[in-house]
Amino acid sequence: MSAKRPVRRATPLRKPVAGTPAWVMPVAVVAGIAVLIAAFWVIHWYTTPLPPKPLSQDTTTVVVSMMTGLPASEFDAVGQGTANNLIKPVSGTKLLGSTGKPEVFYLGAEYCPFCAAERWPLIIALSRFGTFTGLQTTTSSSTDVYPNTMTFTFRKAQYTSQYIDFRAVETTDRDQNPLQTPSTSEQKLVSQYNIAGSIPFVDFANQYVFTGATYSPDTITGMSWQAVAGTLQQPDSTQAKAIIGSANLITAAVCKITGDQPATVCASATIQNLEKTLK
Repeated sequence: MSAKRPVRRATPLRKPVAGTPAWVMPVAVVAGIAVLIAAFWVIHWYTTPLPPKPLSQDTTTVVVSMMTGLPASEFDAVGQGTANNLIKPVSGTKLLGSTGKPEVFYLGAEYCPFCAAERWPLIIALSRFGTFTGLQTTTSSSTDVYPNTMTFTFRKAQYTSQYIDFRAVETTDRDQNPLQTPSTSEQKLVSQYNIAGSIPFVDFANQYVFTGATYSPDTITGMSWQAVAGTLQQPDSTQAKAIIGSANLITAAVCKITGDQPATVCASATIQNLEKTLK
């Protein structure tokens, strides 16, 4: 009797599982990137410091008076202070302004924190040779380094002096919207003496120039205009050593292009000593 063969059970057929559609992965990647970008902007929005409101014109006038009314003894007490001497001699046809006097030319922008820092000593120094009107307060960009650095703008300012002319160009506002454009001749001298295109750029009658800030903006970052002006009344303060020291360097450069006029400013031992550093 032959043995029975085992009955083989048929393997049940399984329904094929549908594969993931090809479009799912790219869509998931794009969605993930979109979420990350959205999260970045939400965090950026909540962590970006808001700029303070500009001062009223009356309050601005008071602050400017505090800055520009410093006694000569304070300039002498500070000397160069902690300022970096960035002023370099250059050669070229003497730059004359609209009234035929030696011209100090400034190129900057309102968003720029280094311009923000440098306007303080520039205003102080030039006020020893003349008078500003129309200065307004502003702050540097909220999204750049040293955000919202308190400063002034030259965009509507006017300057009168019997010794020098002053010409300022603020190329953009604090949000980098276009403001003012240098003339063809101004752009030519910028290209000649400021190859890197850095701002701020200051030209003293094509005899001396400097680019950048002569002290770090973090010296005044987070301070109000009134607070900065108040510290300038104290020669030993960090701000006075930086800002008044910078103003003295700028004053020395201006004295060089005016033939040391006025003597009430330029004949001081402090300025004469600083002039010797401007080879």
